[in-house]
Amino acid sequence: MCYYNSAAKKAQELANRFQVSLSPEFIDRKPIYAASGFAAPAWPLVMPDNRLTYAKWGLVPAWVKSPSDAEEIRTHTINARFETVFEKPSFRESIKSQRCLVVSTGFYEWQTVGKKKEPWFIRLTDTEIFSMAGIFSIRGNDVTFSILTIPANSLMSRIHNSKQRMPLILSVQT
Repeated sequence: MCYYNSAAKKAQELANRFQVSLSPEFIDRKPIYAASGFAAPAWPLVMPDNRLTYAKWGLVPAWVKSPSDAEEIRTHTINARFETVFEKPSFRESIKSQRCLVVSTGFYEWQTVGKKKEPWFIRLTDTEIFSMAGIFSIRGNDVTFSILTIPANSLMSRIHNSKQRMPLILSVQT
């Protein structure tokens, strides 16, 4: 699954890539070379209103009441399986109208070799900055998100050979 990601460019470079605006509070955001979704990092997203913002990784639905419940559900919503996203209570409202682009310069997956796991850094060969399909939720002042995943393609099934999943990578023309 896509739990480790990279956005190794400054915020302005990311906004330029997608030709979107960048709020002044994010201008000084530094590149993220490696981050785990389990750490709930603030991650760059391209929102439907054509702006780049940063949101907490791990979707928390608007209906969640307490901070402890929010933290509990967040650890289970870092990724969302595309095949069931319309059925799962945590995701079904967001998938209908709260879709976004999750900005990336690459992601990490582990290949099982015998009893060892070997890390791979996966990136695109034709562009430095790309996007993954995402959904978001707004709860109070907090914006949170999940990355949509799909069954692994032939390349990824050899690399991520235990879970057989990969992020839904989107083609965005500039």
